[in-house]
Amino acid sequence: ARPAGIRGRCGGSARSPQAGMAAEDEAELSLLECRVCFEPYGSDRQRRPLNLPCGHVLCRGCVGALAGAELQRLECPFCRRLCGPAETSDCRPLLQLLELLGPAGGGLSSALGRSGAGAVAAAPAGLGLRLCLGGWGSLVNPTGVAACPGSGRLAVAHDGKKRIHVFGPSGFCLRRFGERGDASNDIKYPLDVTVTSDGHVVVTDGGDCSVKAFDFDGRGVLAVREGFCLPWGLDATPKSEVILTDSEAGALYRLAADFERGELKKCKMIRSRLVSPRAVAVCQSSGAVVVVEHLKARGSSKGSTRVKIFSAEMDLIGQMDSFGLNLVFPSRIYATAVTFDKEGRVIVTDICSQAVICLGKPEEFPIFNPLISHGLFYPVGLTYTVNNSLVVLDSGDHSVKVYSS
Repeated sequence: ARPAGIRGRCGGSARSPQAGMAAEDEAELSLLECRVCFEPYGSDRQRRPLNLPCGHVLCRGCVGALAGAELQRLECPFCRRLCGPAETSDCRPLLQLLELLGPAGGGLSSALGRSGAGAVAAAPAGLGLRLCLGGWGSLVNPTGVAACPGSGRLAVAHDGKKRIHVFGPSGFCLRRFGERGDASNDIKYPLDVTVTSDGHVVVTDGGDCSVKAFDFDGRGVLAVREGFCLPWGLDATPKSEVILTDSEAGALYRLAADFERGELKKCKMIRSRLVSPRAVAVCQSSGAVVVVEHLKARGSSKGSTRVKIFSAEMDLIGQMDSFGLNLVFPSRIYATAVTFDKEGRVIVTDICSQAVICLGKPEEFPIFNPLISHGLFYPVGLTYTVNNSLVVLDSGDHSVKVYSS
């Protein structure tokens, strides 16, 4: 047997609307509960969803029960693969989904914008899916994607045994590196990834609150631990500096290093008093910086996000939260990833409508121009390649989707 939340899809006879609704309710329930004890997942210790190395998800309580009193080894109840409790890790997509639903709960369908008529218009003509990489088994709960400015290679951070996968422009996996482990250059839990103009892969590691840099052969060249609380999102500037967020500290940093020599030059806080900043992007032409803040839920309300745009000098030039966007646009937007296109427009992923939306340039922000409105499940990463293809990281089906006109 397999958890219903990861069942394959196959063709069959047409179903009645009632049967379709029942199946949707079942899938909704399966996604949000442990398929061993059938208790709903939660953020508390016992109900926290954990990934096993095989990719199946159980709550922490069931992992402990299956491992026994000595916590030595456990057997996955679905595929029978053996592993140790120390090899498990938080299932971030489910935790983020629980955060979105908020303490009042609510249906998954409403949280992801599936009820009622489609809130997002069709994608502009000419923008189509050109390539789909990864998939379950190749990538496990991917969290970040970045494009190499020179070569067009894509670096993807995920929760597999080797945390970084490098794909060539044609879609072949060229390299895997970043072992899961406790050594100084190992990666415990990658939250985001970027690639500098001089060809180095830089990763935020939420497991030991560090920033780690590798060359494209997978050799660790630098590990920075500057008292970060929880480094999360990052993006590279044209000068190979790195702008990164510290979600728990509410801060934005600028990191400069000689990656060839493995030397840190400076790590300076450039903005403080942000609210749980996560995704960040740098405009390669103007130097503007856009940050996505995750605002905490109050009472029975669900959490929301806020998009802030700063000039190259870090002056605030625009902001809009989910409530304000909802007053202007036809759907509530919960942004999980952000980037700039080559014209300097702000592009975000929205998990409420499962879409990619253009919010316009800083001087016209915000406008509403849907770019992709179908075929996405839980988009968490976003970037553009050197040939202006739009790359979306979809943690819902563990894939990287490349769109081009």
